[in-house]
Amino acid sequence: MKVRQPLKQRIISAFVLMTLLISGAFSIGIVLIVHQVEQHLVSEDMHAELQAAMDALGTGRPLLLDKDKRLFTNAGPQFAPPAEFARASDGFSEVVQGERAYYVFKQRRDGFDYILVQDQLDFETREQLLYNVVLACFLASVVIAWVLGALLAKHVMQPVTLLADEVRSGARPRGAEQLANNYADDEVGRLAEAFDTTFEQLRRSLEREKLFTSDVSHELRTPLMVIGSSCELLTQSPGLEPKQCEQLDRIHRASAEMLELVETLLLLARERGTEADQGGSLSLSEVATEQSDVWGEQFAERGIDFACTVESPDSGRYQPAFLRTVMSNLLRNALHYTEQGRVDLVLFDSGFRVEDTGPGIAPEQQSQLFQPFQRGSHGRGEGLGLGLSLVKRICEHQGWSVSMVAAQPRGCVFRVDLAAD
Repeated sequence: MKVRQPLKQRIISAFVLMTLLISGAFSIGIVLIVHQVEQHLVSEDMHAELQAAMDALGTGRPLLLDKDKRLFTNAGPQFAPPAEFARASDGFSEVVQGERAYYVFKQRRDGFDYILVQDQLDFETREQLLYNVVLACFLASVVIAWVLGALLAKHVMQPVTLLADEVRSGARPRGAEQLANNYADDEVGRLAEAFDTTFEQLRRSLEREKLFTSDVSHELRTPLMVIGSSCELLTQSPGLEPKQCEQLDRIHRASAEMLELVETLLLLARERGTEADQGGSLSLSEVATEQSDVWGEQFAERGIDFACTVESPDSGRYQPAFLRTVMSNLLRNALHYTEQGRVDLVLFDSGFRVEDTGPGIAPEQQSQLFQPFQRGSHGRGEGLGLGLSLVKRICEHQGWSVSMVAAQPRGCVFRVDLAAD
């Protein structure tokens, strides 16, 4: 699983990692170089002292050795070397004896071996001090790198964070200052220019959508009102047969439903929060009674039992156009997908449910249920799969919520909660 690490944290991590690699390499190099130089200097010094000691032994002069150095030779029994030193190779070497370590310089002259031995205790003390200093400097460099990395990351990320906050606040209205004007001509500035271009395209697209919705809806209202009024006049004409009256009633009902839908689309095209879409004038039970009268006959024609029941009373007032559209679309959906059985409209406090005994919805289709142009495989009629999408848009617009669960043993339950989020 890929870990999503913030960019600021990645900058700090990169800064610290680079310091770890460079400081670590320098620290190891310093320790190795100091150790090599020390061995070279000690070797040169011991070689010179051994030459002077061998010369002194040959002339009888007293030996002048440091207190941490000893001279051994097999030329006389009183200077016989221990076995560890006697086995040392010619030249400079190191010999470990128990827990102590020694520098040994061995040279052969006149058929005899001469061995100068120096205790490493002082050298080890100095090396340990060097190691401690190098380690302290290494750790200090890591801490400093972390602090500098944090300061640098904050400085580098400040314009990016500011740009993200401005983008998160939404597209700027027409005539507002462009995002790119607040940034330098660098990568962040070019990113701001890209956002400006995208925002402008999005604004124009939204304006076109609103204008299209408003224009079409406005133009449809007049012919729909003509159709409705004409149906009312025709129904009052004498001599109409019952079948003709029934057809006129269906036309009038359909035109009224279309007019209601046009009003809903007009409201959706407006900015949320306007007085027109926030005012509530009807109760849930009033809208449910209207919709029961409209859809009850159609359920009866299909041989489907329909009932509207109140589970618990609701005292809220809601925008009638939106609530009618949501409820009617869910009832129409139940009508299309229920061939036999029953459909129930259940009212409860701050919401309602539409329960049907249809074939249900396949699990693989449920995730895209409220997407546009999605239809179930058992749908009847000529719907385009936009009803539930419109329901979702209205609920999001009003702060309501809509959900679907499978009913047992078959069917669906659509639940709408009208309490504002």
